[in-house]
Amino acid sequence: MDDPALSSDHTDRRAYLRSLFLDRQDAGRRLADRLRVFRGPDVVVLGVPCGGVPVAFEIAAQLRLPLDTIVVNKLRVPYRPDLPFGAIGEDDTRIIDEVIVRSSLLTPQELTDTESHERASLHRRSERFRRHGPQAKLGGRTALVIDDGVTTGITARTACHAAYRRGAVRVVLAVPVAPHRIVRLLAYHADKVVCLETRAAPRPLDESYLRFDPVTDTEVDRLLGAHGPTPSVPRRIRLAESGNDGR
Repeated sequence: MDDPALSSDHTDRRAYLRSLFLDRQDAGRRLADRLRVFRGPDVVVLGVPCGGVPVAFEIAAQLRLPLDTIVVNKLRVPYRPDLPFGAIGEDDTRIIDEVIVRSSLLTPQELTDTESHERASLHRRSERFRRHGPQAKLGGRTALVIDDGVTTGITARTACHAAYRRGAVRVVLAVPVAPHRIVRLLAYHADKVVCLETRAAPRPLDESYLRFDPVTDTEVDRLLGAHGPTPSVPRRIRLAESGNDGR
């Protein structure tokens, strides 16, 4: 008979070898090394709640950049919660996958009810996270949009579009892992895509992490509070607005 302790050790060993990252913090530190080239006074780190915020927190801490969120809610097929047919973001950002809408035979009423419910949820979450400080102003700035991984790409696309709508002049999407085909698609929705590991085919995100615990809104609150206040306007922009070019 197998020794349960030995079996457990072998299972843990296989999980470790299969995992690309220890946890979201490890992924964030490794992404930070790739993102140092983008560090500057006009750069803001935007974490996608909930799972993207721990990754973004590490990046903002390593690069000493302001941290904010960019809230996105998926629109899910009512009888298939694992299947998103679109997503909505702040500033009335909305992306719908018409192919999934048609193939799922969703009625106009189902579309309206789902979006209404998720928009109310998005508003509540945005208000909650704004308690830690005003929304970072992105006009004339570079936004580093961070998530803990990509599967379909619908959340990442919506987050990038929302960052542009908030005034970002350049959007860099950075994720630890994503399918190769989706990375190529996302290149049309951001100025730059940084991905540490690409997969030939989509896989559940938890398979890329040794530890992939759920992240709650409470944990997002804690991280935002721990990072401190986010500067709303960079010094260079203030000088320009005052008519002084700083020379």
